Amino acid sequence: MNQAREIKEFVRDHYGEIASSDETCCPRCLCGPDPIEQAVSIGYSRAESESVPAPAVMGLGCGNPTALADLREGETVLDLGSGGGLDVFLAAQRVGRNGHVIGVDMTREMIERARRVAKLHAYKNVEFRLGEIENLPVESDSIDVIISNCVVNLSPDKAAVYREAFRVLKPGGRMLISDLVTRGSLPEEIRRSFEAWAGCIAGALERETYLETIRRAGFQDIAIVAEHAFDEPGMSEALKGKIISVQVKAHKTHVAGD
Repeated sequence: MNQAREIKEFVRDHYGEIASSDETCCPRCLCGPDPIEQAVSIGYSRAESESVPAPAVMGLGCGNPTALADLREGETVLDLGSGGGLDVFLAAQRVGRNGHVIGVDMTREMIERARRVAKLHAYKNVEFRLGEIENLPVESDSIDVIISNCVVNLSPDKAAVYREAFRVLKPGGRMLISDLVTRGSLPEEIRRSFEAWAGCIAGALERETYLETIRRAGFQDIAIVAEHAFDEPGMSEALKGKIISVQVKAHKTHVAGD
């Protein structure tokens, strides 16, 4: 329990420093000077990246959940670990003025940054809430779609995250998560590294364990809709072939009789 708390505090401080500066850092710890290029490298189009305010594009993440979430006009969307707000602002474009997008993040500096951007650019259909994804500040059965981008792996208690996700989704709601998982086990020294936790590596679960965690929370129709390996220049030899980016879709089905 103490270690989980220490991990969370380290991760919060790490991303707080990023939010308070112009620094960016992609999840596999290959940092570069151009957030737009980093966003394009993980699945966003240049048009998408340039359609939102520049401070929201921080080069963080491991996929583009809004691209596969099939967002519709008027829906209420929740982004788990919303960071600077990139996916929130993209989702806001898709759900329109009658829709609503909520971003939740545990890092105060990220929330403050995203709120400033939303206010400066007069977004009317978004809000950002400070909170932990293991204990969401969101009403039960109130969300049509949940999205998240390389954040669940940062949590030491992923089962709690997915139980909360299930709680807040409406019956019939859906979830599209971009995240990192592993193929096989990671070296113990990496699992113990707080820096590797903040880099979205140490907390990654083995692929089938990750899917089973979602299933045990109550979700159905769980499927990986896209995946690719992270074997890139600069990656540690101990990690090559072991880290996979996945986009997972799942549903909270209607209860019989509803």
